[in-house]
Amino acid sequence: MATRLSVNINKIATLRNARGENNPDVERVAADCERYGAQGITVHPRPDERHIRRSDVRALSRMVTTEFNIEGYPSDDFVALVTEVKPTQVTLVPDAPDAVTSSAGWDVKAHREFLKDVTEKFHKAGIRVSIFVGTDPENIREAAAAGADRVELYTKPYADGYAENREKAVAPFRAAAEAAHEAGLGLNAGHDLSLENLKYFHESVPNLDEVSIGHALICDALYLGLETTIHRYLDCLK
Repeated sequence: MATRLSVNINKIATLRNARGENNPDVERVAADCERYGAQGITVHPRPDERHIRRSDVRALSRMVTTEFNIEGYPSDDFVALVTEVKPTQVTLVPDAPDAVTSSAGWDVKAHREFLKDVTEKFHKAGIRVSIFVGTDPENIREAAAAGADRVELYTKPYADGYAENREKAVAPFRAAAEAAHEAGLGLNAGHDLSLENLKYFHESVPNLDEVSIGHALICDALYLGLETTIHRYLDCLK
């Protein structure tokens, strides 16, 4: 199957919230992303609602026609919200409540019982579970032991090293993909993937089910327009 593009629309909500009105309209942008070819919509609601709000999650769950992916730390409030709206996928991240953005994957072994417990809750609701991780193969195998369906690889180290030596930068991710495949896990990736580095990542990393891209894509859309930008990202995944 082709690698899916899921557009993270958090930055659209950040811009909307700056004026306290409904411009830009988060739901309309999500619908436009789908209309332009994106195969998924991602949101990451945070406790302070500084971008995506709980009301956005509920509204989007009723209108997204592709795959809906909700990211977040599995607090009691988050678990309750996700099991209420039942997205296609939930991505578990280890962020502190005040984190600016996701900056590391889980130490799954240290949190295995906790992750196993919340994964079981999501599975009972019929939701696919992805765990946000780095490239350590043992940690990826621990995610399988915790019951995950997929892992999402934290790709900032790849993006940071791409310009200097892209083969060296991608090598750990190729090995991580092989470990995920051997463990029976699906594979997602995200963080700082861009028009500059996405094509090579996609060509180099096997069995890639989905990439979730927000910040770079929205920045590109300021110059290129949303439709053209989505088409260019999709071209990187051909």
